[in-house]
Amino acid sequence: MTKLRVAIVGAGPAGIYAADILLKAERRFDVSIDLFEQLPAPYGLVRYGVAPDHPRIKGIITALREVLDRGDIRIFGNVRFGEDITLDDLKQHYHAVIFATGAVRDTDLRIPGIDAEGSYGAADFVSWFDGHPDVPRTWPLEAESVAVIGNGNVALDVSRMLAKHPEDLLPTEIPDNVYEGLKASPVTDVHVFGRRGPAQVKFTPLELRELGELRDVDMVVYDEDFDYDDASKDAIASNKQVMVIDRVLQSWRKRPSVNNAGGEASRRLHLHFWAKPVEVKTDENGRVSAFVYERTRPDGEGGVVGTGEMREVAVQAIYRAVGYFGSPLPGVPFDKRHGVIPNHEGQVLRRDSNERVPGVYATGWIKRGPVGLIGHTKSDAMETVRHLINDQGSWWQPSDPSEEAIPALLESRGVAWTDLDGWHRLDEHEVALGAPHGRARIKVVPRDEMLAVSRGA
Repeated sequence: MTKLRVAIVGAGPAGIYAADILLKAERRFDVSIDLFEQLPAPYGLVRYGVAPDHPRIKGIITALREVLDRGDIRIFGNVRFGEDITLDDLKQHYHAVIFATGAVRDTDLRIPGIDAEGSYGAADFVSWFDGHPDVPRTWPLEAESVAVIGNGNVALDVSRMLAKHPEDLLPTEIPDNVYEGLKASPVTDVHVFGRRGPAQVKFTPLELRELGELRDVDMVVYDEDFDYDDASKDAIASNKQVMVIDRVLQSWRKRPSVNNAGGEASRRLHLHFWAKPVEVKTDENGRVSAFVYERTRPDGEGGVVGTGEMREVAVQAIYRAVGYFGSPLPGVPFDKRHGVIPNHEGQVLRRDSNERVPGVYATGWIKRGPVGLIGHTKSDAMETVRHLINDQGSWWQPSDPSEEAIPALLESRGVAWTDLDGWHRLDEHEVALGAPHGRARIKVVPRDEMLAVSRGA
């Protein structure tokens, strides 16, 4: 065999890194890679899962763009796996497939009332403020007091976007409909709840520090949450990241609650620790009216136990930010409990027998769950690619591995796919929209408009 043809489903960081690593790997054959992406634009959660006021994290896009712009990877955007192209199709035209579809929906939080009107998943809200084409253009921002459940970076992103004054987002790539929606929000208080203590949070110091820099927003922490046990003291003393987080929180305990004009700020962001979610209360119309939590305490082994003390905070909206969860793919094994494709080091396994599925691989969050940062995604891809290269004896034997076959197949099915040139057109168009306003870009949100620009219509 002179050429390995590989399909990669998902053009976020996991998929692009896998393609790059495979092309650079030591091997005895040529490689040809096609990336399939259900959205008209690449980059996955870096484009649609990172808050618009995080340009440093979005700098990852620069590295991803360099990989795609080499021109040795084809990309087919606006192609839905399972609808526009199937696993059987891939077997006819490739020797193997790597699934890099990530995790884009919210993990469930099973407490009474969580499905009430005014209760939302953080992932849906993030998709809205990032201009995802498959979510509604509007968002019901009607609450003065909001609860955010979770102590990770997504919880902080959601809290910051709710509390931040929308004018301060204008230099970013925030879509116009999002700016208008946030501008109409009556919010005054955002409450963030975590079941463990300040020394056990999952925030990164940078994310936490940014909260304290918001204009006209007071940071509110509570002295009762800082009675540290020995395990917390040890964590602060032995872990530099935890030490920095503690230093930031302690500084907020001491600073006066004033805005630049010398009075109290118009908005407040409260951090509540030792708070286990118990119930969402509703009013007579079935809308969120309060969040009930049980006060917890450390158990001496790094976990928490309930104290039996129940507290209630009046809120009119709740966002759960307790983690992301993977989605099943047609014809591909799926672990419903963990939200991943079952696998051994990226080699996909059958659910019933744990036998290997020839030619099928996974990488990124759909492989290991939604944990870890970009560095983990790279090591994930290296592990998966190493197995793929060594598994030559179990690759598929495609009937038509020609590179012309896929465009012909998509065209025959009436699929309006986008390619790399199309992404360049959309990218340049968005940057041009933002330039007159001094903005990084203005995102095009409707899918049909993205396609029209990408395809030169």
